[in-house]
Amino acid sequence: MGAAQAKRCEQFWISIVTDDIEDKGGHAGLMRYDAVLIAGPTASGKSAAALELARHIGGALINADAMQVYREAPILTAQPDAKAQAEVPHLLYGHVSVRELYSVGRYAEDARRALAEARALGKVPIFVGGTGLYFTALTEGLADIPPIPADIREGARTLLDEIGVGELHARLSARDPETAAALRPTDPQRVVRAWEVLEATGRPMIQWRKEQNPPLLEGMTLARFVLDPPRPLLRQHIAERFEGMLDHGGEEEALALAGLDPALPAAKLLGLRQLIAHAEGKLSREEATAGAVTATRQFAKRQLTWFRNRMADYSWFDPYISNIIAQYDKFYA
Repeated sequence: MGAAQAKRCEQFWISIVTDDIEDKGGHAGLMRYDAVLIAGPTASGKSAAALELARHIGGALINADAMQVYREAPILTAQPDAKAQAEVPHLLYGHVSVRELYSVGRYAEDARRALAEARALGKVPIFVGGTGLYFTALTEGLADIPPIPADIREGARTLLDEIGVGELHARLSARDPETAAALRPTDPQRVVRAWEVLEATGRPMIQWRKEQNPPLLEGMTLARFVLDPPRPLLRQHIAERFEGMLDHGGEEEALALAGLDPALPAAKLLGLRQLIAHAEGKLSREEATAGAVTATRQFAKRQLTWFRNRMADYSWFDPYISNIIAQYDKFYA
């Protein structure tokens, strides 16, 4: 599908949303819900859909995307712009430094406060994002792993630097094969996390995960959605969005993050590695763009796999055919 056809589809989707707002603006008071969950792969239009629903039902948006928490990377993480954030409350966007070791456990704590803030404002909490573990924390709960002592954490990262993630994964596999089998041997963040938990507690990470705390949204009536756009359109939108990021300061944003500790979660920002390589003269702009777009498409595929496995009971819909307001009113009004 060409760019012109994709643009017409996007305009068609926006017009449907606008029509629904005009036709059903007085219907919001009949809604029955405690919170709304909106998931979807990167570049699927989640933020725009959530904003439209927030206008419709009087909502506050609460970020559920692990990359959009970082204040130094609003462009590369496609955070809502200032106009959108001024229109409705946006919580947990850009509130963390890229140099912090932000975890799903800390997100759960922040989400609890954001939930209370949204309620204090008299708004419907709308959690929107693409990080499956964040939705798990909201709806299934987390393991109560004790804080890791600083010396153990530092030692784990030093060991990672010395031997590399592959060897660290091999050592983890020798001591904790069940947890290691669930981790990719190329994922430094999760491998070092499993290692430090084992070192600090003497228990495998997977055992901790079997002892979940109650979920944040336990007992609440939830409206739950997954945006599921056609794959050709999603792939095209990923490419177009990345080009737009480059045109609006993405390269400069990436260069400012050069030298970031690879063990930090923010080091996994999509496009970061390729853009830094371009700035250093190691890749052409075309090569950097192609690499970043490919990595983003692969990430979107992994997200959809997670959603299919863990969110089969959500309401799935194609945003180019229907829209979040129509879906909400259909299932939850």
